[in-house]
Amino acid sequence: MNLTPTTRASEFDSSDEEFEEEHHLPLQVSWLDLTVLNYQQSLGICALPGCKFKDVRRNLQKDLEDLKSYNIQDVFVFCTKGEMVKYRVPSLLESYQQEGFTVHHHPLPDGSVPDIVSCWKILEELRICLENSKTTLIQCYGGLGRSCLIAACLLLQLADTMLPEAAINLLRELRGTRAIQTVKQYNYLHDFRDNLATYLETKEDSPCRSVSR
Repeated sequence: MNLTPTTRASEFDSSDEEFEEEHHLPLQVSWLDLTVLNYQQSLGICALPGCKFKDVRRNLQKDLEDLKSYNIQDVFVFCTKGEMVKYRVPSLLESYQQEGFTVHHHPLPDGSVPDIVSCWKILEELRICLENSKTTLIQCYGGLGRSCLIAACLLLQLADTMLPEAAINLLRELRGTRAIQTVKQYNYLHDFRDNLATYLETKEDSPCRSVSR
């Protein structure tokens, strides 16, 4: 996107300081209750910490301090490296690690869906964190599309009787009506169980196969 000099000044110059105080509200984390699925803790979902884009001016260090106050241990990041540069947190992954978080980076383009192999890997890592009672956070740019998609997949994997529409509605109640943003993501959830079953069949003879409950 070509930016006019006026746009550059409004988005990228010392106006950071002007907006700094306005956006010092704590980073909003929504907690998906998993106790009904026999996990002791909830799964956190939030937007991108430290984001500076258009009228948003967040402070990365303060956002990380907010996240530490929740005793979060593991963070799953679905933003691409290009997005982190665009939103002016190019060293986000390193900053997380320096603050003691364990980082799981699974980049997915905005509005997209993972292939089923990648989704299975993410869900396996999530389940290991949850089964070890680690306070876990997942995040993308807005915490609405990719994050809610993965959270809904987790629900569908763990709750055999939950319908895709129920998982979508649950995430929209938690994060707002814009959760699960694209038709591709909506359709992905409706096809998720069939695609996962097909994939697991191909792993049936593998000694590394993980058994889904």
